[in-house]
Amino acid sequence: MTIISNGHLWKYSDFLENKKFKFDKNKIFNLLSKDEIDEAYSSISQWENYTETPLIELNKLSKELNLNKIFYKDESRRFDLKSFKALGGAYAVEKISKGNKQIIVATATAGNHGRSVAWGAKRLGLKCKIFISEFVSDARGQAMADLGADVIKVKGNYEKSLIECIEQSTKNNWQIVQDVAWKDYTLVPKYTMAGYTVMMKEISDQIKKNQISHIILQAGVGGMAAAMIAGIARYLKYIPQTIVVEPDSAACVMESIRTGKIEKIDIKRESLMGGMSCGEVSLVPWEILKNSVKYCISLSDEDIANTMKLLGNASFSDEKIIAGENSAPGVISLIASCEDEKIKEKIKLDNYSNVLLIGCEGDTDKEMYQKLINQK
Repeated sequence: MTIISNGHLWKYSDFLENKKFKFDKNKIFNLLSKDEIDEAYSSISQWENYTETPLIELNKLSKELNLNKIFYKDESRRFDLKSFKALGGAYAVEKISKGNKQIIVATATAGNHGRSVAWGAKRLGLKCKIFISEFVSDARGQAMADLGADVIKVKGNYEKSLIECIEQSTKNNWQIVQDVAWKDYTLVPKYTMAGYTVMMKEISDQIKKNQISHIILQAGVGGMAAAMIAGIARYLKYIPQTIVVEPDSAACVMESIRTGKIEKIDIKRESLMGGMSCGEVSLVPWEILKNSVKYCISLSDEDIANTMKLLGNASFSDEKIIAGENSAPGVISLIASCEDEKIKEKIKLDNYSNVLLIGCEGDTDKEMYQKLINQK
C-alpha cells in the first residue's frame, strides 16, 4: 500500500461481532416509523437553500484497498453548518415549536448539535440557551453565539453540561432540544434522528444501481448510527453489513452490545473525536442498535490528524475533502480492517465490496482543523 502506508500500520483498538445481530425492519419501524422518516424529508427538503450533499467516490483508496467502490457522504457542505447535525437539532426545534414564537429552547452540546439548535431557533425567531462543557473550544462556542444563542460554559465534561441544562430548563420552563434520550424523554430525540435519515434518502438516490455492501457509522450516543440504520430499512432494498466505530476511550455502544444492556463508560481521557466522546448510549438509539449492528470497532486518536490531511490533499479521491476530526474514524476503521486479513475475511471485504462512509463534518472548528492537518 503506497498512498496510505509508507511503513505505517493502521490499527484498531478492539473489534466485536454482535452475536445477537438480527436486522428486523418491523422492530426498527416501531421505534422510528416510515411516516416519521418520510415527514422529515418532506419538511427539510423544502427549507431555504436545501440541497443534497455530495456522495464522493474515494477511487484512489478503493484501488489501494482492492475494493470495488468506496462512497463518502460529504456533510461538510450541509447548509452553512458544515455538519450532518444541521438536519437534526433544527428539525426538532421546528417540530416542538409548532409556530409558537414565545418558547425558549435549550440544549447541551459538544458543538455541532448546539449549532443546529441555535440555527434552527434563529430560523424561527426563537431564543436559545446552549450549555457547553469546559472542553468545548472557544471557536465552537463563538459559532453558536454568532447564531444568536446564549452560550453557558459548565465546568466538567459533556454529562455535567447536560445535567446543568436539564436543571436550568426545568427551573425556567425552557424546552429541551436534546439528541440524547432518557426515561420519559424520547420524542425530541426521535425528531432529531428523523432529521438525520435525510442523509440516507439522498444516498439512496445518489448510488443509482450500486448496491452498498458495508456501511461504517460513527457513534457517540448512537443517534446518527441508529438513524442511518432506520434509513437503510426505509430506503435500501438490500441490507449492508452494519459497522459502528467509536473512540476506544468511550466505546459505549461496543460495551453495551458486549453485555446486552446499556453500559456507562467512565471516560478517563477526552478523545480528539470530541463529538463521539460519550459515556452512555442513548435510550432510543440503543433499541435500534442492539440487534441491527453487526460489528463494532474502536480506535485510538493516533491516525485522526493524518487521515484528515490525506482526505484534504486528495490522496484518497480526485478532489480535496475538508474532513473534521469526527469524519476520519470511518476511513481509519476501513483501512485498519483491510490491513488485518482475519478481520477483512470475517466482514467479507473484497473486490466486490461497495463501502459507504459518512463524512459527518467539515472544519467546524477552523483553528482545530488547521492545527491537526499541519501536524508533523
